[in-house]
Amino acid sequence: MVLALMTGGCSTHSTSYGGWTGSATPSKPRSSKAIHRATMRPYTINGKTYYPTVVAVGWTQRGVASWYGPDFHGGKTSNGETYNMYALTAAHKTLPMNTMVRVTNLRNGRSVVVRINDRGPFVKGRIIDLSYEAGRRIGIDKTGTAPVKLTVLGFDSLIAAKAGAKGGRQKVTAGTFGVQVGAFRRREGAELYKKRYDGFEGRYRAVVRTYTVGGRPLYRVWLLGFRSEEEAKDFIKAWNIPGAYIIRD
Repeated sequence: MVLALMTGGCSTHSTSYGGWTGSATPSKPRSSKAIHRATMRPYTINGKTYYPTVVAVGWTQRGVASWYGPDFHGGKTSNGETYNMYALTAAHKTLPMNTMVRVTNLRNGRSVVVRINDRGPFVKGRIIDLSYEAGRRIGIDKTGTAPVKLTVLGFDSLIAAKAGAKGGRQKVTAGTFGVQVGAFRRREGAELYKKRYDGFEGRYRAVVRTYTVGGRPLYRVWLLGFRSEEEAKDFIKAWNIPGAYIIRD
């Protein structure tokens, strides 16, 4: 399966990966400010919307890992890299691209460090899809799945503990935060909401962004200018805006 650049999609079974060779020698990751902004936007798969999120080094998650094999070899990942089944890479639904993650198999204690370069898996209960090589190293190439713990180690292909002198970051950035306050099929409704919220509290700016959903335009009204995710969360809670959620611009 070939994925379009930055669509945030993959199959319901697994996904495509690219990046490192089986010898764990890193190739240059596909990364730019434009790719990062695009892959951090909300996206919808099978009727469910996912919200990529900012995380810090040390963030953890537990759940089920899966892997996939040669059927996807040579395809494209969500950020445009070429899938290599012998690469130490993986797909996650919300972590920023190029996040470095330690995946520990809770059944046998074996672990592997992978780089996130795709979105998925879109199967209930699974939190990460590993390349064949990464799955083999922690012993799930035979079992198919296993309970795992994820730990974020760094970003931009650097491990924070070893990359301080090289500029390794403790937290990934993803542009400015915002809140979607409405979505409309008619432009007129979106413009009314934009007028209502523009300059809200004297510090937030309202914009209308146009998307195509189901072959028809959808006009989303975003309120921008929040300095942190916490500020955006507090705003939604304080004003109790129906259907509002956090976005990144």
